[in-house]
Amino acid sequence: MYQNVLVPTDGSRGAEGAIARAFDLARIGDGTVHVLYVVDTGSEPSGLATTEREELRQRSEKRGRKATARIQERATELGLDTVRVVREGVPHRGILDYVADNDIDLVVMGTHGLAGTERSRLGSTTERVITLADVPVMAVRLAEDIDVPESGYGMYDHVVIPTDGSEAAERAATQALEIAERYGATVHVIYVVDTATYGFEDVPRSIVGLLKEGGQKAVDEIATDARDRNLPVTTDILRGVPHEAVLEYAERVDADVITMGTRGRTGDMDRLLGSTTARIVRRSDVPVLAIS
Repeated sequence: MYQNVLVPTDGSRGAEGAIARAFDLARIGDGTVHVLYVVDTGSEPSGLATTEREELRQRSEKRGRKATARIQERATELGLDTVRVVREGVPHRGILDYVADNDIDLVVMGTHGLAGTERSRLGSTTERVITLADVPVMAVRLAEDIDVPESGYGMYDHVVIPTDGSEAAERAATQALEIAERYGATVHVIYVVDTATYGFEDVPRSIVGLLKEGGQKAVDEIATDARDRNLPVTTDILRGVPHEAVLEYAERVDADVITMGTRGRTGDMDRLLGSTTARIVRRSDVPVLAIS
């Protein structure tokens, strides 16, 4: 399924969940794990002398070698083929260039989630990679106290697929169903009628009916595909603020991954990523697989 899985690291603690998922997805596809650390030359303080700048880079490179070596050693113990790389550059650009140059099929990255103000929520590197990558990106919350699921069938028992009927959502659904097939997971397909956009007190019932009808068609198409693959599947039409409804639903069904489409590459960051997808990635305790 995924022949080349990239795990970018900055040496942060709490990445066990991301690493475990990357290893397992590589394992089921008999793939190779690529471990990458980018020495960040884009955020060096101005006014540094040449010797100070070089010392700073050497410390960062040393940290990167240690971080990537630890991950590579663990992958090798599991019998996985690995590639370990430390390079210099702007982190998100270095990751994207590596993806393009090495036929990467999937990127698995840790996220910091919400922290303080709205714009500090995710971490600019992960958000930019999700936004700009041509391959699926799985964002996994960095946390030192989370339970890492067991490798194998226990890794993904419940896969949630929110859909809006778009082509991006259909592509995301295909990836989600392939994961569900490999792990024997139950598929949950949902559509959210957006009460934040449509003030239901003022909207004619005919419009509400059309929204529900369109949503039902979208979930039914994915559910039919799931049943054709002999997967257990549930469908639901929800009402509410989309990102809140999806997150509440994922918690209710004890989801192991939420798979969503993104919206392409025009406008600001939220439009690039898709505002609902962006909000879910920033707030979810569950891994989110984002697909352009």
